[in-house]
Amino acid sequence: MLRCTNRGCGQEFDAASNSEDSCAYHPGAPVFHEGLKSWSCCSGVNKPVLDFDEFMKIPGCTSGLHSEKAPVVDPAPKPTPSVGLQSVEVKTSVSQPGQETYRIAPRAPSPGTPPEPAPVIEEEDDLSAPVAVGTECKRNGCKTKYESDEASRVGDGPGTVCKYHPMPPIFREGSKGYLCCKRRVLEFEEFLKIEGCKTGRHVFVPKNQAPTSEQFTECRIDHYQTPSEVHVSVFAKQVDKERSTVKIEPTHLHLELYLPGNKRFSKSIELFGPIDPASSSHKYYGTKVELVLKKSDTRSWTLLEKTNRDLGGINLTFGVSGRTGTIGAKEAVLDASNKIKG
Repeated sequence: MLRCTNRGCGQEFDAASNSEDSCAYHPGAPVFHEGLKSWSCCSGVNKPVLDFDEFMKIPGCTSGLHSEKAPVVDPAPKPTPSVGLQSVEVKTSVSQPGQETYRIAPRAPSPGTPPEPAPVIEEEDDLSAPVAVGTECKRNGCKTKYESDEASRVGDGPGTVCKYHPMPPIFREGSKGYLCCKRRVLEFEEFLKIEGCKTGRHVFVPKNQAPTSEQFTECRIDHYQTPSEVHVSVFAKQVDKERSTVKIEPTHLHLELYLPGNKRFSKSIELFGPIDPASSSHKYYGTKVELVLKKSDTRSWTLLEKTNRDLGGINLTFGVSGRTGTIGAKEAVLDASNKIKG
């Protein structure tokens, strides 16, 4: 498996199944200004945040192919620092005979006792709490994913060792690093690669962390049909594939999708017509879940969901590329009677 290098993604992917909407990423650059963190490509949609962990959870705003190439770094304009009379001084030096060079330098701080750094309270892993396979370690700088208690939490195996940064990241005047170690880099991609400076245990579920209540949310569902299939799109970004389930039955469809931010989409649909579950399928993408439902007969589905209302002879036409009411159709599809007429 390859790991995607697009900003904001970082997921593993199979090159054979890589498609145009597999990846949700940020085409812009990270913006850090006065403590706020955002992405230049979607700062108007995703508001800037203060916490670095929240910044890393901002969902990608663009869909596309996963990539293993190094992302192109777009130089972001740096804000002009304000100059105060009490904080700077002007120094003069002679660079060539008869010519003076002026530069602004920070004034040396007044002597005194430096403030003591705030104590760092490190989180501990709650070994009694269950962990889903694929859960990433919560410590800064560690990208290890949970496999099992034996491989990732218990004992002294190599997978239980966590290399991390005990202190938060720092972004100052273009440089990026962590308060706990001296290394500083300029590029955001290089910052993500800074290896942890301390060794310990992974934290998959922080101990004594107050459980966050699960929030149910709604997702848009669209569909189109052919004489033999119904294609369904559930628009849900960054679905957790390990926890989510899609259950296809002859007359029903059950969706349990877990989304970022402790959100969950749950829906059961009684289908308009019968289907063949063995010949039906579903697939997860970065921005949606796609289902192909194989019809048990060639009737035209008026709706996706069965209803007791009188629809008065309304029929849903088969999918045609570019026509209103169809989602994802690639070409005109005719039923048997229209093929004879053609």
